[in-house]
Amino acid sequence: MKLKEDLNPVLLLLFQVTVWLYSVLAFLPSYLFSSVSESDAGLGSEQERAQRLKARSVTGRPAGPYRAMGATKRLVSSLHPGVDTLDKVFEDASRRFPDRDCLGTREVVMEEDERQSNGKFFKKVILGQYRWLSYAETHRAAACFGIGLAALGQRAHNNIAIFCETRAEWVIAAQACFMQNFPLVTLYSTLGGPAITHGLNETEVSHIITSRELLETRLKFILLEVPRLQHIIVVDDTPTEWHGYPRGISVHNMATVQGLRTKPENVCQGHKQPMPSDIAVIMYTSGSTGIPKGVMISHSNIIAGITGMAERIPNLGENDTYIGYLPLAHVLELSAELVCVAHGCRIGYSSPQTLADQSTKIKKGSKGDTSVLQPTLMAAVPEIMDRIYKNVMTKVEEMSSAQRTLFTLAYNYKLEQLSQGRSTPLCDNLVFKKVRSLLGGKTRVLLSGGAPLSAATQRFINVCFCCPVGQGYGLTETCGAGTISEMWDYSTGRVGGPLICSEIKLKDWVEGGYHITDTPTPRGEILIGGPNVTMGYYKNEAKNQDFFVDENGQRWFCTGDIGEVHPDGCLKIIDRKKDLVKLQAGEYVSLGKVEAMLKNCPLIDNICAYANSDEMYVIGFVVPNQKHLLSLAEQYLIRGSWEELCDNAAMEEVVLQVITEAALSAQLERFEIPRKIRLSPDPWTPETGLVTEAFKLKRQQLKSKYQDDIERMYGGK
Repeated sequence: MKLKEDLNPVLLLLFQVTVWLYSVLAFLPSYLFSSVSESDAGLGSEQERAQRLKARSVTGRPAGPYRAMGATKRLVSSLHPGVDTLDKVFEDASRRFPDRDCLGTREVVMEEDERQSNGKFFKKVILGQYRWLSYAETHRAAACFGIGLAALGQRAHNNIAIFCETRAEWVIAAQACFMQNFPLVTLYSTLGGPAITHGLNETEVSHIITSRELLETRLKFILLEVPRLQHIIVVDDTPTEWHGYPRGISVHNMATVQGLRTKPENVCQGHKQPMPSDIAVIMYTSGSTGIPKGVMISHSNIIAGITGMAERIPNLGENDTYIGYLPLAHVLELSAELVCVAHGCRIGYSSPQTLADQSTKIKKGSKGDTSVLQPTLMAAVPEIMDRIYKNVMTKVEEMSSAQRTLFTLAYNYKLEQLSQGRSTPLCDNLVFKKVRSLLGGKTRVLLSGGAPLSAATQRFINVCFCCPVGQGYGLTETCGAGTISEMWDYSTGRVGGPLICSEIKLKDWVEGGYHITDTPTPRGEILIGGPNVTMGYYKNEAKNQDFFVDENGQRWFCTGDIGEVHPDGCLKIIDRKKDLVKLQAGEYVSLGKVEAMLKNCPLIDNICAYANSDEMYVIGFVVPNQKHLLSLAEQYLIRGSWEELCDNAAMEEVVLQVITEAALSAQLERFEIPRKIRLSPDPWTPETGLVTEAFKLKRQQLKSKYQDDIERMYGGK
């Protein structure tokens, strides 16, 4: 996975001598001191720790169950004794870190509409500094809001919904509900009207928390379809009066609801604290198939999950800063932020549109959120990391010959050093400092989840951002917890060993050809068990067959994902049951595998492979990288606008040729390579409904969108 080198041997030797001299003169003492300290502590070097056994089968059988080495006798389910519900987690944190910054929001200095070259207007912002609420202030705000909600008629054990963007008020509202034992129904801010209506009606909510923008652009159009809804609480300060809403529905500001606490009739109002087994969250997944399902998550489920996650992040504490920008309605972001709260970290809020200096809403010349916040901890889905990787590599290609040579030398040198557990301070400071600054310059841990991360992207982040990538695996049904790779394990393509809160078993999948007796590694469907496995689907008994309880009372979930367990106890995801298609000639094609291999091609921003079992070959829908496609069009003298190029049959053939070469280089079988493609001029975002919030493909929706193209590519018309 090295970058290609075509270098003068003299330059190569000069580079190596310079690095060696610098390392010896400036850093050899620190290396020796570090080695002695690690030896005294019994930790060993990073390389030694990376090679240690991560998990083992507690029965000795290849099927498992596999447990982390620190939890072979008993799974761990809580961070601190007695802290067994989420209201206690926050109460404990506010007691231990009362004056520590907790939640931060950037002030908006200026907004303006900027005209683009195509005549369209995009909203651009200039943002100021972060304004912070301390842990004590956040706890007080949540307590006031909870009492205010009770004053509006919300009752314990009755569901309440939140339909809001990721922001500080989301967390305050959630903590208020945890304190009052209101089960919180979470809905993605990008869900369409039918999905929102389904979630609200199924959970029978009478109160919903939202933002002004979502109320005015989405929610108000479906209010008549949600007959039980009585109160809408808007987290924004303005306006303070709301008119034009259906009779029977009252709209309130968050501050107004918090103010209800001071009324005499509410001052002494008590509340019933939740039990660990009570429902904390009903989380509606933006699932890749069908109607969203509500996953019932208890307080004890979430606490077990965050306990396992926290154990994999070294030196986690109040000196850390986390940047929150993924949807809080997604289990990855909610769990990550609760981990941070439990350890006194501060959380600064952002959005994908304001994350970096180059983000779409940031006015040119002003700073994005990572530059101002300088986070030490960050979570990301692979789609975002793939974009970062491709953008940086595009800039590398535009460098001068000397700059490109230096980057390539430094990259390959550091790659070699990382494999031996060594650091590269000279390369980090002289070559990768600018790349590292894209995320603020202080990131020390980056957690990836939601979908498989390609080996090329993971290795690139390790090298250029000078921080480990902890690739994890989990599902909403397991509170996002399952496995996370250790931070000193720089192997790629694996998702680490089981967390201390969970265990993993494999089950034969005969149809797919995966068996626990396979060599050299056992393979099969992944089953996750432990206190983090949730209570099941809300009002959906038919789907609850994926959950079961074993003879020891342990709860399990059948994931539908296929994995293999390596000798050191690490898990690798190799397939998915729903992604497997049998072609007419009998060959099995894993669509997810094809997509993962081809997304490394610089020409592809996104791809959906499709196969009909009545046909002989695979086809694909492709979102091309604009810069690379335009360059290719110029090379082959194909003219037209962006939309015209994507609709051009000759352009499709040229792109298909590039894809075929990339597929062969990735060692895909001939029958796995798409034989025909359709280029899409528009990116697939959660807003389009074609991908989930974690950017997983929604295959059914993509099939519907490209139905005419499917028929064309299979010769129907």
